[in-house]
Amino acid sequence: MNNSFFTRKYIIQGIFITTALLIVIRLFYIQIIDDSYILSANNNVLRKVIVYPARGAILDRNGEILVQNEPIYDLLVTPREAKDIDTLLLCELIGIDKKGYIQRIEKAKAHSPYRASQFEKQLSSTTYARLQEHLYKFRGFYVQNRTVRSYPDSIAAQFLGYIQEVNQRDIDRSDGFYRPGDYIGATGVERAYEDLLRGKRGIKNQMVDALNRPQGSFMDGKYDTLAVTGDGMISSLDKNLQILAERLMKNKLGSVVAIEPSTGEILTMVSSPTYDPNLMVGRELGNNYMDLLNNENKPMFIRPIQASYPPGSIFKVVAALTAQQAGMIDAQTRFTCNGGYRYGGGRGLMRCTGVHGTIDLARSIQVSCNPYYANVFARMIDSRGMSGPQAYDLWREALMKFGLGSTLGIDLPGEKPGLVPTSSYYTKIYGSGKWRSSFNISLSIGQGELGITPLQMANITAIVANRGFYYRPHLIKGIGDQKIVKPEFTEKISAGVDAKYYEAVIEGMSRVVNQGGSGRAVAIEGIEMCGKTGTVQNPHGENHAVFFAFAPRENPKIAIAVFVENAGYGGTWAAPIASMLVEKYIRDTISLPKYLQDRIYNGDLRPKPKKPAAPANSALNKPVDSQTQQQEPAALLVHHSQRPRRS
Repeated sequence: MNNSFFTRKYIIQGIFITTALLIVIRLFYIQIIDDSYILSANNNVLRKVIVYPARGAILDRNGEILVQNEPIYDLLVTPREAKDIDTLLLCELIGIDKKGYIQRIEKAKAHSPYRASQFEKQLSSTTYARLQEHLYKFRGFYVQNRTVRSYPDSIAAQFLGYIQEVNQRDIDRSDGFYRPGDYIGATGVERAYEDLLRGKRGIKNQMVDALNRPQGSFMDGKYDTLAVTGDGMISSLDKNLQILAERLMKNKLGSVVAIEPSTGEILTMVSSPTYDPNLMVGRELGNNYMDLLNNENKPMFIRPIQASYPPGSIFKVVAALTAQQAGMIDAQTRFTCNGGYRYGGGRGLMRCTGVHGTIDLARSIQVSCNPYYANVFARMIDSRGMSGPQAYDLWREALMKFGLGSTLGIDLPGEKPGLVPTSSYYTKIYGSGKWRSSFNISLSIGQGELGITPLQMANITAIVANRGFYYRPHLIKGIGDQKIVKPEFTEKISAGVDAKYYEAVIEGMSRVVNQGGSGRAVAIEGIEMCGKTGTVQNPHGENHAVFFAFAPRENPKIAIAVFVENAGYGGTWAAPIASMLVEKYIRDTISLPKYLQDRIYNGDLRPKPKKPAAPANSALNKPVDSQTQQQEPAALLVHHSQRPRRS
């Protein structure tokens, strides 16, 4: 009996001793060995702060800053911890009222009572400095640093784009990268290169006391992760040229695109009217965005890549080149101009602004002869031993090699393809496939259903400057410290016309500027600029003015296209703008007569206030989305009763 008692006694003691040892060992492990339990135990005094990386800066081609970062501060709140708050003081410090305070707290509670969320975003440095002195009074509130974009010169808004807060769709598509309150590139380069510009966020474990005051990093930052700054970008833009181009296009609607032919790098890209990109930063972004969106002149519309216009007489350059390659004409081919071209059995008449007599190819470019190119088109469609639709398909295929009717692949979102209608479109219109050149003769001089973007116009000029090829136009020439160039921008693309066919066309373009052509007023002494003016019909107001050119003739440095809406003749408005930009880029001077410069700088070509809107399909030659054109191309028809003009 006694033995049994002592046995049970020792067993019980052993159990207690073993249990005590296990508890001591476990406590030792938790407190000394395993740091994760320390982290858990100290959750009430630890704050995990997201460290947002600075977005990569964007420079111009010469290293000048186009976009940089400046600090801002978001005020965050954890609703459960927000007790005994002096709401009037907080409201005064950050510039809100009591109603705004209540709305923000309720929104934070709906998000989560236990997790921090934004209370007020994008506080300025001045506001933050004022708040910081009193922050310890507001338990549950703390400030998170981040950066926003700043544009020192307030230029290139449509090219650079802007950033905005992510929406749920952005979050869902990001595979967990974005969280509510993050920012993302919305348009322009910011959008196109978002994955590289945004960088990688970090985490900082910060100790705070009961009064919400920072007490330093936990474990000397052992568990922190560093933020990684986004990749910097070297753009192809020339800042000084961009500033001048925007100044020249002030109070005008239209586009300027200039390309370096040897690389495809875009030197300047203006969409006018433009806006100050700094308007898209800060707490007024939403209001500013709506003001811009509702502006009748559409400053948010990126005309160089989204507006589609009939090209007018500059199209004759492409017509001359493709006809030579097809063997329909050569440099010596002559046609006679008696002041007009009759077609459709004499029922239709395409007029010319002069009587040029019998002229060759170079002369036809110089004087921009309409009948010459009507004859060229007739040969291309009617004289190839096949049906009109079959011949037209070959003609269209040749145009598409020049980058028409499709996107060029610029590194900007939202590029439109323009429009080169298919033969099936005309077959449907005319009810059979027996149509000939007389049915769409207006195409011969760049009118009718053709739609070309200003970027495509500039690219055509670069092709001519290069005598037959181009590089895909692009806006970023170097990424990151290694200055990486995307491989698609180094590909040499043929336009399908042999180099030997370009000289006669280039000679004609040189004469336009340098030997008494329609661009003679903008010739640059010492620089042989080769160009072509155009005047695009607009039955709803003044015609559109267009000019494209490259310079110098040998080893060209710049190819440029200028399109000014409602400006009249190309030689009057578009050509002087191009001339000043070409000379500025090549030798950093402008020698155009002062009276011409003043007329351009001070000219206001904005449309007068609109009368009640006309039906949508009456907007014949206004810039339109090319997708709309494809749906309603009949709206762009040039009828026999219209008189095509020479530029």
